[in-house]
Amino acid sequence: MKSTLMLYCQHSVGVGHLIRSIALAEALAEHWHVLLLNGGRIPSGISLPEGVDTIHLPPLGAAADGTLISHDESHSVDEAKLRRRQQILNCFETVDPQVILIELFPFGRKKFSDEILPLLERAQQRGRDRPLVLCSVRDVLVSRKDQELHDNRAAELLNRYFHGVLVHSDPNFVRLEETFNPRQPLEVPVHYTGFVGRKRSRRPAPARERRVLVSSGGGQTGSALFRAALQAQPILWQGQGLPMTLIAGPFLSEAEWRGLRVAGHNLPGLTLLRTVPDVGAAMEQVGASVSRCGYNTSLDILFSGVPAVVAPFGEGHEDEQLKRARRLERLGLLQVLDPARLDGQTLAHAIRALETFRPDSARLQLGGAANTTEWINQHFAHYRARRSPRERLA
Repeated sequence: MKSTLMLYCQHSVGVGHLIRSIALAEALAEHWHVLLLNGGRIPSGISLPEGVDTIHLPPLGAAADGTLISHDESHSVDEAKLRRRQQILNCFETVDPQVILIELFPFGRKKFSDEILPLLERAQQRGRDRPLVLCSVRDVLVSRKDQELHDNRAAELLNRYFHGVLVHSDPNFVRLEETFNPRQPLEVPVHYTGFVGRKRSRRPAPARERRVLVSSGGGQTGSALFRAALQAQPILWQGQGLPMTLIAGPFLSEAEWRGLRVAGHNLPGLTLLRTVPDVGAAMEQVGASVSRCGYNTSLDILFSGVPAVVAPFGEGHEDEQLKRARRLERLGLLQVLDPARLDGQTLAHAIRALETFRPDSARLQLGGAANTTEWINQHFAHYRARRSPRERLA
């Protein structure tokens, strides 16, 4: 009988956190009974893995100004938070997990502390029977206005409640300490798993169509990129006869989707799609890609090998995508368009430049889901063999 692993995931804006957690859950389910606690809305076109039990919490997300919003009209934010906290604790008591894997917190998700901290406290109260508690975090962290205070708080919580941090990156690409610098050193081990991507079937590379593919993950941060793409399309069509497919994404609002359809009506060479089952597979079939530079979009670019230009999303202190994009650009894997210069003319010029750009074959560690599973398997056995639940893993 498999031991139980509880995986908590809260995606608030895009789908990157959800996609990564699904990939982890799918790999972990080969060895564990996985219970996925999903705190955001599930967009159309995204299927949950077989063999994984999913508990859908009352869905919360983030508005444009960062405030929490409820995606269930029957619950206010406060009502949803109260229900979620009780649901999480009930799940913990019912399934009695041997491992708890929490995505991003305490590096982020401070707004969800009032449901995560009670779970961590309840786990710690188990004493010698306490589950192994791990943090799952992406490659690059967002800068904060109160960076020192934020980092110190996160380190204190990690040292108090967690047994390890799993960084889903290649240490040769970026290390945790480059975007996380607490005054108090971490007492828990940090392990780099490699990048976590969705499973892909091994198939012969298709012949690429001479076409530009424009995408923006879930679509919630794609409005400016899509406007520039619609401005660029007539330029590309008149000059090079280059067709374009624009994938709006499931989280683009209905009003903006209608606006795109109106603005794109009768534009020659333009195809508008609401969603596709797999953007990465679509990238494999085209000669050029235009996108943001989120974690999963970056992996789609790397796996597909498509010549790509990215205009990273960045508002306020949201600089994670720009940091990632600049590193990938230095490795010769893609080209970066400054989002402050994003308009039809500059985007058309950047797309034209891709005709002579060939991405480098830089080798980054990409087997993060399998490596995460192997690490948890080994360290869970090691953890259970120790006498003191407070003793840290080597």
